[in-house]
Amino acid sequence: MIKEVSFSFTIFDSIDDLSNEDKILMLESEKALETAYAKYSGFNVGASLYLDNGEIMSANNQENMALPSSLCAERVLLYYCKANFPKSNVKKMAISVKSSIEVIDKPISPCGSCRQVMLEYERMQNNNIEILLKGEKGQVYLIKSVSDLLPLAFNTNAINRH
Repeated sequence: MIKEVSFSFTIFDSIDDLSNEDKILMLESEKALETAYAKYSGFNVGASLYLDNGEIMSANNQENMALPSSLCAERVLLYYCKANFPKSNVKKMAISVKSSIEVIDKPISPCGSCRQVMLEYERMQNNNIEILLKGEKGQVYLIKSVSDLLPLAFNTNAINRH
């Protein structure tokens, strides 16, 4: 048996085509990537999100000479928000990227580890988290749910959840 998995997403030609709310969030993620600590990869990532309490939060990637100790912007941001706003849910997240090697003119999706963490938060709050993705310039993608980015996610009831 062969099963096909697909999803749809919206492509905007530029950040200027977004709603005011989405444009603000995207600009905040771009601001966050400027202060990323990406000394080893030269790949800056900024992430911003709207919480349902009205707060906009931002973070960026943090690298370390011991590379496994580095952490992506998406996880820095989600962990910070859950630790400091445990009762608030994430409505939407914007992710921007910039490289010291070349101009990135297409959106880049989060890594697999970040997708899994983002999906956990989406499931925990029982509401979709919309994702906006953007390179340094060019198009912006709007994905309606994290689950679209990780269709065969690790998910089981065989783990004892408290």
